[in-house]
Amino acid sequence: MTRSRKNIEAGTLRGFCPIALASICALASGCAKPQAAPAARAPASVTVGKVTQKTMPVEVTAVGNVESVSTVSVRAQVGGEIQGVHFKEGEFVTKGQPLFTIDPRPYEAALAQAKATLARDKATDIYNRAQAKRYKTLFDQGVIPAEQVDSVTSAADASDALLNADEAAVKTAELNLEYCSINSPLDGRTGTIMVKAGNLVKVADVPIVVINQVNPIYVNFTVPQQYWPDIKEHVDRGALHVMATIPQDAGSPLQGTLTFVDNVVDSTTGTIHLRGTFENHQNRLWPGLYVNVLLTLSEQPNATVVPSHSIITTQQGSYVYVVRANNTVEQRTVVPTRTIGEETVVEKGLHPGETIVTDGQINLIPGSAVEAKNATPDPMDKPAQPSSQRTGPAARVADAADPPADKPIRPKAQ
Repeated sequence: MTRSRKNIEAGTLRGFCPIALASICALASGCAKPQAAPAARAPASVTVGKVTQKTMPVEVTAVGNVESVSTVSVRAQVGGEIQGVHFKEGEFVTKGQPLFTIDPRPYEAALAQAKATLARDKATDIYNRAQAKRYKTLFDQGVIPAEQVDSVTSAADASDALLNADEAAVKTAELNLEYCSINSPLDGRTGTIMVKAGNLVKVADVPIVVINQVNPIYVNFTVPQQYWPDIKEHVDRGALHVMATIPQDAGSPLQGTLTFVDNVVDSTTGTIHLRGTFENHQNRLWPGLYVNVLLTLSEQPNATVVPSHSIITTQQGSYVYVVRANNTVEQRTVVPTRTIGEETVVEKGLHPGETIVTDGQINLIPGSAVEAKNATPDPMDKPAQPSSQRTGPAARVADAADPPADKPIRPKAQ
């Protein structure tokens, strides 16, 4: 029994061993086969630039609002019917130009009446003054008592006062008649006509038309209080200039002069109200228009400057990618102060001459290998003179050492 069992086990082992061994060998050979190394990551293609050092203007940008130098609401100074309108809505008018005519006939009649009253009282005054003179002579001769002289003299003085009142009434009537013709008080642009011809107007009731002076014109804006020392230093000399840019206007910016600095800092916003005056011959600036204002305060020498799009700003701060000598990048924290055009002044974090990434930062992490798409030659380096332009023995030696143009240079075997 035992011998038969041993024979069965031996037969089983003889049948199993070749298959098992083959499987084990296959597994062993598979495990022993070395795995392929992962492919090296290709350098990221980026655009680079140099950190420069130069003199940069200290400028403040703000949003300004255009305001007319003078705004006049034209109102009637006498009541009556408007007989004529002598301009078109929105038209430019000059100082003294007729605008409206109010029916003058009632005021012409009032003037004629005032003149007639003046003539009557003037005749009475002449008679009273002559009587006073005669009574004074009779009193000197002792013919009449002093009471009669005083009575006649008082009447003459009263007629003089009445004559003065009549002359004032005549002047008032003449002035009212002048008010029937409404002229422009300044050079400016007219608005909507509020009261049309044929309507009645009252004295100082509603504005008939509003005129805005648009040449010159003001631009109001505010700047943070931190710029007050620079403003105070230059505003007394009248040396500060303002530049206004109109949105969606293809024209060049307008140049003006800072003419007003408010005498108080707004405590709620921490800003100072400023005003620039601009010549507006072409009427590009219009009252109520919002413009972009640039105020140049001074110049900062030896400022560290980088292209604005090289700086990445996050909630944690601002940083740039600096290209190291081995063509890998380093993430460097920077402190930008202000942007002028496409350049940004950096206060801390960079040194002039360093190479930084200006485009392609989205594909980078600290330590990434990069390859510059643009050439950034050092301005201090001068290009070598072509061999064809060399002369003398050195040229012949160099030409002999130069390889043919159609054959690449192969490195020597180590």
